[in-house]
Amino acid sequence: MTARRSGDGKAFRHVAEELRTRMADGTYPRGALLPSQRELAEEFGVSRDTVQRVIQELGNESWIENRQGTRARVIKNQRIQSETARATRSRRPMTLDPLISEAFEQREVTLDVYTLTSESLDVHIRRQDERIRAGVIAPERIALRMLLPSESLELPYPRAVNDEDAPRLRDRFRTITRRSTESLHQVLEGLRAEKLVPSVDLEIRHAPLTPTFKLYVINEAEVLHGLYRVVERALVLESGDQVRALDVLGLGATLTHHVQDGDPDSAGTIFVDTMRRWYDSVWDLLAERPEGTKSAGEA
Repeated sequence: MTARRSGDGKAFRHVAEELRTRMADGTYPRGALLPSQRELAEEFGVSRDTVQRVIQELGNESWIENRQGTRARVIKNQRIQSETARATRSRRPMTLDPLISEAFEQREVTLDVYTLTSESLDVHIRRQDERIRAGVIAPERIALRMLLPSESLELPYPRAVNDEDAPRLRDRFRTITRRSTESLHQVLEGLRAEKLVPSVDLEIRHAPLTPTFKLYVINEAEVLHGLYRVVERALVLESGDQVRALDVLGLGATLTHHVQDGDPDSAGTIFVDTMRRWYDSVWDLLAERPEGTKSAGEA
């Protein structure tokens, strides 16, 4: 059994993000009951208090319906809407995790990401790290570029409803972003250092833009694009306190999936090419690489 950890902020965020991912990718489909709080505490090696706080946050985000005395029920999943014929792999609903997994089954993996934080991306990369270490997949090159908002930018979300809560909410956002980017560096550097992947590059740049959408450009041939939806909800701080805030629900948003094909005039090809050009323009002309940041393959 996993060693029990204290109900600290890192454990809280890990459990919350893992459960969000399971609901988004259909592991826990809409209408399913989550495992009991005791079972979740045992699985993740955390305290019941941590699990209770996670369940509270997921309820605030409208992922689950949580009634006293009953197990939480899933009421929302992430949807991926195919916009091209080739993008439809089967009649089953598409989810993000299998698409990322399929990308990592190629010899060379390129991933350009534009997002508000790197938290959910960290979860997906860690899943691929597990598959590589298990020998399920063996990519020869991983190249990840990520665009995040400038750290000095005053973002409209997440933003506390009450001004007195603003500093704590700002610290929460920065902590989540810093923690997940450091995790990405550790995971990818580990794959390179242990020679599990011969070539690994990670570069993170910050742009003076407020993300209004999430974007994945996968292996230069596929695009996932989804608008952030602004909501007012309670956010749970690492202290356990709740703060009312304006926030966005990126993981629960509907993503559209576009695939480049052999027709230069097809809707899929035009959309993928447009988003690739947009990404490169921001990367080259607006974004600045933070001082001291290194790619995972640099000494």
